[in-house]
Amino acid sequence: MVAEQVEMLLNGDFAVAWAWKHVEPDVVAAFPITPQTLIVEKFSEFVANGEVRTQFVSVESEHSAISAMVGAAAAGARAATATAANGLQLMHEILYIVSSMRLPVMLGVANRAVSGPINIHCDHTDAMGQRDAGWIMIFTEDAQEAYDTTIQAFKIAENPEILLPIMVNLDGFLISHTAMNVKVFKDPKVVKDFVGETRPVPKIKLMGEEVELSLNPRNPIPVTFGPFAYYDYYFEFKRQQIEAMKKVPDVVERVNDEYYEISGRKYGNGRVVPWNVDDADIVAVVMGSAAGTMRYVARKYRERGVKIGILRVRMFRPFPWRDLQELLRGKEVVAVFDRTQDQGVMGGPLFLETLAALHYLDDRPRNVVNYVFGLGGRDFPPELVEKVFDELIRIKDGKEKPFVKKYVGVRE
Repeated sequence: MVAEQVEMLLNGDFAVAWAWKHVEPDVVAAFPITPQTLIVEKFSEFVANGEVRTQFVSVESEHSAISAMVGAAAAGARAATATAANGLQLMHEILYIVSSMRLPVMLGVANRAVSGPINIHCDHTDAMGQRDAGWIMIFTEDAQEAYDTTIQAFKIAENPEILLPIMVNLDGFLISHTAMNVKVFKDPKVVKDFVGETRPVPKIKLMGEEVELSLNPRNPIPVTFGPFAYYDYYFEFKRQQIEAMKKVPDVVERVNDEYYEISGRKYGNGRVVPWNVDDADIVAVVMGSAAGTMRYVARKYRERGVKIGILRVRMFRPFPWRDLQELLRGKEVVAVFDRTQDQGVMGGPLFLETLAALHYLDDRPRNVVNYVFGLGGRDFPPELVEKVFDELIRIKDGKEKPFVKKYVGVRE
């Protein structure tokens, strides 16, 4: 049954803060950095006004913020933080520790270009630098999805079959500072019932007793987090992480469906969001806010009889390669759009992952090309999308040679 909701004019950062308010995590530790700052500023107001019982910890750096998350989550707390760009880079060392210790921390990232030269606007380079850190990674399209996905994130990460940290990405300024009407739950109890009033801490057998897998001072039986692991055990730790990550796609889909029951909103199957892909000859694969612009332009081409589809990848880690295989097999042209630096490689991360997924298909797409766009917040207006689509049509019709990679919207 869909729960009662109210519309509020919120930007993406405030939407994340309101999601936190409704979840009410035990601990939030954060350090401000543009364009994420509004998340923790707004949430700190909720804390100061007594609207939530969260312990808010002001720290001196992003490294300290994520380190505080380690301590909080290891003690069994529901923990959340947020950052962007260089702040996420400063967290890099500890991100691996969080995932290795199987701590379900929620991290909101307002995606921003990384220095240098210094730039505070959107691209995905910050998140892509962490793509192998063992975190679940979801990319949102707008403020509504940022609110919804933040709520879902706690339920996904804390699932006892998963116990992995999760990163919810929202494009800096394009989502973080752009306001829209966002539907939020009128009664926070709906959210608490959905994610659980408190974090479900798993129990293990230890020294003949069943104990919480947490550093609980009320239980003197020693539980160790982050011990030294020699080569005779380290590999097994990593394998357990990998096996947990394999279970994430099904959990993401299930949580997406369950959220639909209370909200009336769902995002594809939770992993990918296809738009008119089934009958399309040309499919554009993209992540983040650019998907909306591309759908807007593709509708015009559809009216002219040109079958263009848009496939938005929502869950980047673990990569939904099976979904891409199913949806993209037999297509004439697949164009993958990366909003990130691609230093010294064949193409951007989304392109390379997509290319690998399609390689083993007998009926793989005839042409797969890569566009790098929007670095440092460079605009990607409808006129530029039209230019790209016209080029893809010429490739489909054999009037232009396919290519591997192009930079679109840049002065050459």
